[in-house]
Amino acid sequence: MKNHYFIHVFSVFAFLFLTISCQEAMAGGGQAYPNGAEAFMVGAMPPPGITIINYAYYGHASKLKDDDGDDSHLLDSADVGGDIIRVIWISKYKLLGGNYGQHIFFGAINKDLDFNSPVGSRLKEHYHDFNALYIIYSPLLVGWHLQEGRLHVAVSAADIYIPFYNEDKKNLASVGRNFWTFEPVLAITYLPTPPLELSIKFMYDFNTHQDDYEPGPPFQVDRDPGQEFHFDFNASWGIAPGLRIGINGYFYQQTTNDDYDDIDKAPAPLRPILKDVEDDKGRAVALGPGILYKHQNFMATLRYQHEFAVKNRPELQNVWCKLIYIF
Repeated sequence: MKNHYFIHVFSVFAFLFLTISCQEAMAGGGQAYPNGAEAFMVGAMPPPGITIINYAYYGHASKLKDDDGDDSHLLDSADVGGDIIRVIWISKYKLLGGNYGQHIFFGAINKDLDFNSPVGSRLKEHYHDFNALYIIYSPLLVGWHLQEGRLHVAVSAADIYIPFYNEDKKNLASVGRNFWTFEPVLAITYLPTPPLELSIKFMYDFNTHQDDYEPGPPFQVDRDPGQEFHFDFNASWGIAPGLRIGINGYFYQQTTNDDYDDIDKAPAPLRPILKDVEDDKGRAVALGPGILYKHQNFMATLRYQHEFAVKNRPELQNVWCKLIYIF
């Protein structure tokens, strides 16, 4: 009987450890911004008026990397698809010599996760969610066009990620969230010669307090997600009028630890595990080819990105299709 009791207890805590490891690797930091969303000419704000951008995205992963950058063998496959609309309004009013504007994003995401063994509160191998994403809004955009059009700089005082509070805490694939993110942005595009374009978009994320986060059943903790530094980049060459090919990618690094408030309320054997995963910061680097086509007020880009040097995250392969129309 004692042996059976010991085996039962060991099995329970092994399951809890597996769930915690899985959820922490999937959700360190706030992970608000979809890395790699921007590339070609990202620092060049559109002219005064309304611009509509449609981002279509598909991402696939078959590995979930741990803190050493090794495959944890927890994940069988992850598939994420989404469509996001961005509306940009640029005015003729000047602020510090640049054009003042605002923008707003809204969209929906479909997420499918398959694991190699049952995980999560629902003890399942498959999790799915299709839901509205948060709204992203910036009340203060400023863009400068300098050096006779060779240098472009755009700043957002803060892109604000506004949640719908539609998080399903027991669903590892939940698209919804119940905390905010504030993200200052600096984007630069430089064209040293007419064919060559170099662009980069720097961002830093401050995440607010997250209530009732579930790192593993049967308890919940409040969490302060770690801060994050990341940038998208692109280098392209014009091969014909309105046609460019290039290399794009991104760098992502969680800069501060997650902070769990109620670790002392967890079962005693799990407290050191929770304290350990607090320190596991996410990291990813990606690189891939891209192509841009432009005709009058319409622009389209198609890009691929492959991640490497990943820690505490799924290792993704991404495809982005972006359509832009300037009214």
